[in-house]
Amino acid sequence: MSATDHPTASIAEPTPAELVRSALVAARSLTLNTEVHRVDLVGLHSLEGTGRLLLTVPAGSHVGAEVARAPGGDLAASLEFTDIAPVPVPDRVRARVRLGGWLSFDRQGASAEGLCFETVTAELEHEGRWFELEVDELAAVEPDPLAATEAELLTHLAGAHGDAVELLAQLVDRRLLLGVTRVDPLRLDRYGVVLRLRRQGGYRDVRLPFSTPPQNPAHAVLQLRTLLARAKACPRRSRR
Repeated sequence: MSATDHPTASIAEPTPAELVRSALVAARSLTLNTEVHRVDLVGLHSLEGTGRLLLTVPAGSHVGAEVARAPGGDLAASLEFTDIAPVPVPDRVRARVRLGGWLSFDRQGASAEGLCFETVTAELEHEGRWFELEVDELAAVEPDPLAATEAELLTHLAGAHGDAVELLAQLVDRRLLLGVTRVDPLRLDRYGVVLRLRRQGGYRDVRLPFSTPPQNPAHAVLQLRTLLARAKACPRRSRR
């Protein structure tokens, strides 16, 4: 495994706080841990603009009963999220997020099974490193505007436009293409598209930056087309 390479040293990357907020938006599942329970929830959480997480637990859940018994109605808990690349590639886990905080009933909600999670601590694992973040950092950033649709865009690019992925590779430093046997799209965000260059015994990730940060999926498609137009103007590069 290797960190993401860049054509130039000035290319911007998502900050750890942005990666966390985006992972919370994009994740379809999470693991909820309390002192006595570990529960996997799929499609049962939402992120408010303030960063507060709302969870829906099944009716009669042991977790709900545990919260009801907690002193003051606040139960110490942690949440785990895993950011998995939507395209099948080696080492598909792109990041892991761990949040620690307090779980209570959502007193603003209409459902008795609605729970509110207030974050106190946050950790991110990304490219082999762990980052500890302040809650204020998370509240100060917005999720990436493509986070909710990234999986759909990337799988479409890889499945319906494999030739376009190969073409994008023409924008990569030719020295990084030596020995490459396969190229896959790994990540798409407002900073650009990340390609995974696979070769015998390993891989390398390379970011191709957008000229203008897209603010919605339609604009991202236009930016990808701009990159493809640039790639078509490049001489074909051998991987040998």
